[in-house]
Amino acid sequence: MCHSGAVIVVAKIGTSSVTGPSGLVDGEAVHKLCGEVAELRAHGHQVVVVTSGAVTAGVATLRPQGGRPVDATTLQALSAIGQHRLMRVYDDALAERGLLAAQVLLAPSDFGERRRYLHARATLWRLLELGVVPVVNENDAVADDEIRFGDNDRLAALVATLLGAELLVLLTDTAGLLSADPRQVADASLVEQVRAADAGYAAIAGGPGTPEGSGGMASKLAAARMAAWSGIRAVIAAAHRPAVLLEAMAGVVGAGTVVLPEARRLGARRCWIAFALPAAGRLTVDAGARAALVEREASLLAAGVVAAEGAFGVDEAVEIAGPDGEVFAKGIVRVPAVRQDEWLGRRTAELPADLAVEVVHRDDLVVLAPS
Repeated sequence: MCHSGAVIVVAKIGTSSVTGPSGLVDGEAVHKLCGEVAELRAHGHQVVVVTSGAVTAGVATLRPQGGRPVDATTLQALSAIGQHRLMRVYDDALAERGLLAAQVLLAPSDFGERRRYLHARATLWRLLELGVVPVVNENDAVADDEIRFGDNDRLAALVATLLGAELLVLLTDTAGLLSADPRQVADASLVEQVRAADAGYAAIAGGPGTPEGSGGMASKLAAARMAAWSGIRAVIAAAHRPAVLLEAMAGVVGAGTVVLPEARRLGARRCWIAFALPAAGRLTVDAGARAALVEREASLLAAGVVAAEGAFGVDEAVEIAGPDGEVFAKGIVRVPAVRQDEWLGRRTAELPADLAVEVVHRDDLVVLAPS
C-alpha cells in the first residue's frame, strides 16, 4: 500500500472508449476521465490510469485511409507513433487540472522477475508520493510477440495487485457484465454483483470485444477476479457514465458490476506467485493431495502428483490441478520436469538424496480454491 496511507484506485480504459470512430485519440473521453481522476485526487485518493489505444491511434495517424495491418512488427512500430500522441492528450488534460502525468510502460518481465517487480512497485509508489498521476500502458513497441500481457485488463489487475490498491475500475463501452449477450437477448440486465469464486459468469461473458481491442468482457471479468483474489474490490463499468469513477469509489449500486474481494487477502509475495509469475508447467494431483493443500495448507509431496506437463525447472512456477483437471493452486516448484521419472508419484523415502522432499513447499504455494 502507498506509504502515505491514501486509498489507491487503478482505473483502466479500453481502446474502444479512448479512441473515436476514426481511430484517433478521443480528446473528450480522455478529458472526462482526467476530470474524474482530479476529483478523486481532490478527495485525497491516489489514482493510477492504465490506458489502451496506442496501436489504434498509430494506425489512424499513419494510415487514415487504409485497413489495420496484421503483422506484429508493423503494429509495434505504429504503437510507437500512437503512444506519444495518446500521452500528449493525457498530459494536456491533466495539466488543465493542475496535475502532472508520468508515462509508465511495462512489460511482462517487470512482473515475472522478482527484482524488477519490486523496482516497478517502488517507482509507482514514488510517483504517487510526488503527487503525479502515472499513466500506464504495455510497452508494445518492444514487446516480444510471444511474451505479452495479452490485454490491458490483466495489466491493470497486476498493477492494482502490485500497489495493494483498494479499488480497480475497468472502464468499457458497456454498463458492465450483463445477464446475457445483448445482441441476442434484448432485455439482458446488468449483473450488479458477483464473487471471485463464482466461475459461472465466465460462460456469459463472451469472447473479445471490438476488433481494435484485445480484451472483451471475459477478459475484464478474469482481471476483476484476479484483483478480488488479492483482496481488491473491482468494478466493471461504462466509461461514458457520468462520474463513473466517483460512483465506483462510493459503491453506488448499479454503477457497474462489482466483483467482491475475497475475505482473505494474499500477501505481496503470494500475489506475485499467483498472478505475475508465468506458469512454466502444470502438475495434476490426486484427491488426497488436493485436500492436504486446500484444507491443511500442507506442502505438495511427490507421492501426490499423478502427472506433470511442461519443461519447468527448479524455482519456476507451475499450476496445480485436481483430479477433475481444474486448476486450484499455483506454486514455485523445487524439482525439475526433466527428472520426473525419479520423483513423480514416489514416496519421500524413495527420492534421490539430491532432490527436494517437497515438490512445492507450502511457503511457495498459493491456493485459489473458494473460501
